[in-house]
Amino acid sequence: MNVLVVGAAVSGRAAVRLLESQGEQVVVYDADPGALEGLEEGRRVHGGSFDPAWLQGVDLVVTSPGVPQHAAPLRAALEAGLTIWGELELASRHLTVPLLAVTGTNGKTTVTQMALAMLQASGRRAAAVGNIGVPMTDAVGADWDVLVVEASSFQLRFTSGFHPQAAVLLNVAPDHLDWHGDFDSYLAAKAAIHRNQGPDDVLVYDADDAGARRAISGSQARLLPVSGHRRPEGGAGPEEGGLWVGDDRMEVPAAPAGDAIFMVDAAAAAGAVLAVGATPAGITAALAGFRPPQHRREVVGVWDGVTWVDDSKATNPHAAVAAIRACGPVVLIAGGRNKGLEVAAISAEPSLRHVIGIGEAGPEMVAAARAGTLVGTMDEAVALANRVARPGDTVLLAPGCASFDMFDSYAHRGEVFAVAVRRLKEG
Repeated sequence: MNVLVVGAAVSGRAAVRLLESQGEQVVVYDADPGALEGLEEGRRVHGGSFDPAWLQGVDLVVTSPGVPQHAAPLRAALEAGLTIWGELELASRHLTVPLLAVTGTNGKTTVTQMALAMLQASGRRAAAVGNIGVPMTDAVGADWDVLVVEASSFQLRFTSGFHPQAAVLLNVAPDHLDWHGDFDSYLAAKAAIHRNQGPDDVLVYDADDAGARRAISGSQARLLPVSGHRRPEGGAGPEEGGLWVGDDRMEVPAAPAGDAIFMVDAAAAAGAVLAVGATPAGITAALAGFRPPQHRREVVGVWDGVTWVDDSKATNPHAAVAAIRACGPVVLIAGGRNKGLEVAAISAEPSLRHVIGIGEAGPEMVAAARAGTLVGTMDEAVALANRVARPGDTVLLAPGCASFDMFDSYAHRGEVFAVAVRRLKEG
C-alpha cells in the first residue's frame, strides 16, 4: 500500500515508523521543507506548496493533528475520494490493548494524567499517549494493560474505527473554529470519541455542561454522568466529603474537596478507570498525591493577602470563565490572539474587579470591562495588578486566547508571568 504522510513533526514521524515497519511504501509531505530533515534517505519527500499530482498512486493519507482540514493536501485528498486517517486511527488499527480516551475543550491533560496515576496506583501497566505528547503509534508492540489516550478534536476529526472501551467527554464549548470552520463541525469531531462504542463500553460526561450533553446524543455506550458539585443519579461526584462512583467511595484531599473543577476532573477520571481495571484504593492513593500540570490554575505565591495564579493554559473563554468562577474577587490579566471566539464575554464576569488587557485581543477585553486598562507587556500587567489588587483578591492570568501574538506558547506566557511576579514580590 502506498501512503502519504502529511506533516513531518513528532506525530508524522511516528506514523512513518509504524507504517514502514508494516511494509508500507511511504511518501512524506510538509509545507516546511526544513521539517523534512533526516527523512530524505530511503523514501520520497515533498516540501513547499502542495502539488495534487503527488496523490497519484496513493492509497491512503495519514495526517498529523497540526494540519488543518482545509489545508491544500487534505482538501485535495478529500476531493480525490481518498481515505484520510489521523495518527489515532492508524495506531488503533494495530493495537489490541484496551483504550481509555479523554477529550473536551478544557481539562483533557489533567484528566489524562489523573487517570494514568489511578491506574498505576491500582497496579495496572498503563501509559498516556496522544495529545499529551507521546504518539499513540509508539505504543504499538509494547506490553500494556491499558492506554490512556488524550484525544484532541484535531485528532478525532480523521477517525473512523477508533474504539475506546472507556471514554471521557468533559465539556464542549466554542474553540478552534479557525481550524474546524464552525462550532457544529468542532462538536462533531468531539462526539467521534463515542462513535464506535457499544453497550459494553462506558461514556463519562459532565452532566453540568450543555456542550457535553449535546455531544453525547445518540451514544450507544453506558452513560456515566459526573459533576463537580454533586453526585448525579447513577453517576459520580462529591457527596458527604468523599468522591462517589456508584457504591464506591474514594477519599479526596481536604484542600481540593471544595474545588468544583478538581472534583469534576477527579470524578471523570475515576468513573473511567474503574471500567478498565482500577480499584477504589488505587484511586484514593492517586488523588492524595496528584498535582495538576503546570500553568493550570497554578499558584505562583501569596503576598500581602493577594493570591497570584497562573492559568495560562486557559486559551479559550470557557476555560477563562471557569477559572474566574473558581476564585473570589479577581484582578484579571487577559488577551492574546483570538481564535474566532467571543472573548469579550469574559470581561462581564461579576467577580472581576479590574481587567488588564494584553496582546491583540486586549482592547476587546478592556472595552467590555466595567474597569479595565490596556498595557503593552506582561511586566506592565503585573505591575498594574500589584497596584490594583487588595487583600483577599486573586490576580489571575487566564488569557482566554492563544499566546502566539506575544509568546512562543502558553507555557512561555505562564513562565514570563511567574518570573515577573516573583521579581516584583521577591526582588
